[in-house]
Amino acid sequence: MTETGTEPRATVAVEMVQRRTVRTLVGSQMLGGIGVASGIAVAAILAEEMLGSAGLAGLASTAQVLGGAILAVPMARLMAGYGRRAGLLAGYLTGAAGAALAVLAGVWSSFPLLLLAAALFGAATASNNQARYAATDLATPQHRGRSLALVVWATTVGAVLGPNLIGVAGDLAGVLGLPRLVGPFLFSLVGFLLAGGLLLLLLRPDPLVLARQVAADAGEDTRSHGSVLRGFRVIVHRPAALLGVIAVAIGHTVMVAVMVMTPLHMHDGGAELQLVGFVISVHILGMYAFSPLTGALVDRVGARPVILAGVLLFGGATFLAGRAAEGWSMGLMLGLFLLGVGWSCTMVAGSTLLSAAVPVSERPGVQGAGDLTMGLAAAVGGALAGLVVGGWGYGWLCVGAAVLAGCLLITTLLLRPDPVRDAERV
Repeated sequence: MTETGTEPRATVAVEMVQRRTVRTLVGSQMLGGIGVASGIAVAAILAEEMLGSAGLAGLASTAQVLGGAILAVPMARLMAGYGRRAGLLAGYLTGAAGAALAVLAGVWSSFPLLLLAAALFGAATASNNQARYAATDLATPQHRGRSLALVVWATTVGAVLGPNLIGVAGDLAGVLGLPRLVGPFLFSLVGFLLAGGLLLLLLRPDPLVLARQVAADAGEDTRSHGSVLRGFRVIVHRPAALLGVIAVAIGHTVMVAVMVMTPLHMHDGGAELQLVGFVISVHILGMYAFSPLTGALVDRVGARPVILAGVLLFGGATFLAGRAAEGWSMGLMLGLFLLGVGWSCTMVAGSTLLSAAVPVSERPGVQGAGDLTMGLAAAVGGALAGLVVGGWGYGWLCVGAAVLAGCLLITTLLLRPDPVRDAERV
């Protein structure tokens, strides 16, 4: 029997918009990934050159993470009022301004200006992070994990390419009469502007706005809530959402703490910038390349087993990296690769839990609260990482990261959410 009613037609139309939305987000993630990865790879080295010591060099990366966390709050408000496109575009434009200021900070050798630039730069990271949620707005429950993971995966192209362009970017900066280390920020500026332009032109109709319309047609409450404080209250009362936030926050903190100090660890051992960029690109490959597989596993076996797998990968990563000498080694590169894969497991599984546990009306506030928590935790981890490396060394940093991953293991085993029960709560 052939369906001729309006509901099947509406379903087909929504599925078409979902496919187009994911394609657009994939494109913007590739461009934005070039920008984010290019700047992150040299931020700590540029800060160390300005300060003359490693103790506070991690503050540049910390400011970037902290800026992304704080700016996730107004972005959530924008998305609640105007949809995903407005929030994501605002983040990329703010990140472009931060990249431009970073170039000036390098020219003037101003560490305070570099911290401000890094904080604004973090807005682009917030857009890259929030894009994964945009991929789930119209996705069916059976494909939510895969849709989210595909957008995460798309960052692979730009994120792996970005660090490997450090040498080229440095040469370009030299031609322009600028310090070599500001060259990657020029690439960041262009990448963010192109990503924002793509979203402005092609992310239509807005997936969050359309998801609200679909929910309204089904008789659901579609009053959108962009308050992060309300988002925290919702998270606390939904175990699935709470586990999702904890997994994302701890996983991201472990990854950031080790990753931001690795370029400095290699640089102090005499590694060239091109080699530093190669190791970071291998790490980023681990973060993003396997995310479609991770998303499929989440849809098939559930989020908790994937989170536990991520914890085990963190253990192996910190063991290998912590034993590596300064400079370059195969063990360090393998450790950073496993660190990235572990992050992929906790990020995809935790984010999928967070999206599945709340209705569409609560998503902007809840997701903003989740990214704020993730960013603040990683900012603290990044700041402490610089102090630990300056005082005790890179090996002890890896020990601390392993202990933190162990905390996630215990939490995941103890906290057993019921997604069906959570979905029924208001």
